Amino acid sequence: MAKARTTAADENPSRRALIKLAGAGAAAAGAAPAPAQSAEPQADPGQCGTRGFPQGFLWGTATAAYQVEGAWHEDGRGVSIWDRFAHTPGKIRNNETGDVAVDHYHRYQDDVRLMRTLGAQSYRFSIAWPRIFPDGVGTPNPKGLDFYSRLVDELLANSIAPFPTLYHWDLPQALEDRFGGWQSRDTAYAFADYAGLIAEKFSDRVEHFFTLNEMATFVELGYGQAIHAPGLRLPAAELNQVRHHAVLAHGLAVAAIRARAKRAAKIGPAENLTTAVPTIESDDNIAAAERATRELNAGYLTVILEGRYTDAFLKAAGADAPKFTDDELKAIATPVDFVGVNVYTPQYVRTSPAAPGYEILPPARSHPRMASSWQILGPEALYWAPRHLRNIWNVGNIYISENGCGTNDEVTPDGSISDTDRIMFLRNNLAMLKRATSEGVPVRGYFHWSLLDNFEWTDGYGTRFGLVYVDYATLRRTPKLSAAYFAETVRRNAVV
Repeated sequence: MAKARTTAADENPSRRALIKLAGAGAAAAGAAPAPAQSAEPQADPGQCGTRGFPQGFLWGTATAAYQVEGAWHEDGRGVSIWDRFAHTPGKIRNNETGDVAVDHYHRYQDDVRLMRTLGAQSYRFSIAWPRIFPDGVGTPNPKGLDFYSRLVDELLANSIAPFPTLYHWDLPQALEDRFGGWQSRDTAYAFADYAGLIAEKFSDRVEHFFTLNEMATFVELGYGQAIHAPGLRLPAAELNQVRHHAVLAHGLAVAAIRARAKRAAKIGPAENLTTAVPTIESDDNIAAAERATRELNAGYLTVILEGRYTDAFLKAAGADAPKFTDDELKAIATPVDFVGVNVYTPQYVRTSPAAPGYEILPPARSHPRMASSWQILGPEALYWAPRHLRNIWNVGNIYISENGCGTNDEVTPDGSISDTDRIMFLRNNLAMLKRATSEGVPVRGYFHWSLLDNFEWTDGYGTRFGLVYVDYATLRRTPKLSAAYFAETVRRNAVV
């Protein structure tokens, strides 16, 4: 593997340097832009008018281990279900894998400097479970722990708050082989042990921990539809049990982190909330959207935040309902300190006189989409998602743990990437988020997906989500025009 190049980065890279760089496309391989001092005054977050976010609002970027790290067989890392899945011919576009990804494992110092140039105040990354426990359990791998310790120290040295996610889909293959992965309660308990160890090792420097990322995605696509790893199509009863084990793992992990943390830690999930958006903002449609959001998330956030499966969920499942105990429901409902939601698309609904009181409307055939066919445009979801968390479940601290868009970025002859479509997406989505915060919805921060172009699961490297363009042949990093937009948004703490 290529090692990260040593660079001489200025201790105070300015936003102007980034804007200049995004226009010229002159980034060195893996390096932050050349330093420059800006004479522009820094905006006061409290003086941003109707477009500004609350003072102290946290701006960050996000990645996931399998999508960016590479180094899949280095320093004692074990095999994950995504390694096995990606190495199976026909599973990933062009049979691409995350073996190298964008080599963040070796280039993390330069990538942290890029974050700093963006003005990012936080970084949501995931810890690869098989890098810590190659077999899922047992003796932790010291080289794996050392990597994340160095990453955390590098972030803190650059005034960037670390927000690790403990599970972003890379289950140790050993647990899939031994227990059937999330089909077994044993995996939920193994996850809690792993989470407790991470808290013990890092809570002296890390304050916030996300437990599992997008339970609804890795369960439904991985165990229900065979689209994602491990590529199974389980019958309804077994799939419902996998859902239950995922939320159980979350609850057990919250308790384990609190028990083993060296100081008070803040903990919550990062879930892709199915966000019901009222087609027309009338009182009856808004009520229908709240009913729909509660039921459409019944197997995930609803049971976590209420400590019970809804009657409608259990009735619909019938004999296929998950098997659980009262103690497990109590564990699942262990109080959290915040809720993270990944928001990409809306689910349009309207009221209906028939049960369940709402009607789901499919998007029109001509509804605009981004480069990923699944991503219909609906910026209003970034208003309704946090509003629903507050109004339905009285959540007091909310993070937008992911929001971004896939595009077909192209490098122009002068070396720049003018991703005006991503800027359009950001401006409209952030305007909707600003609407939420202006109404007192307690959103504490926003993590853009993603910092870098990376391995996009079954799409391989065909769709780009990054603020920073990656040439996959050379791994050279070049901030896009959207990176300059994001930096200015952070600088002003406002929609620009």
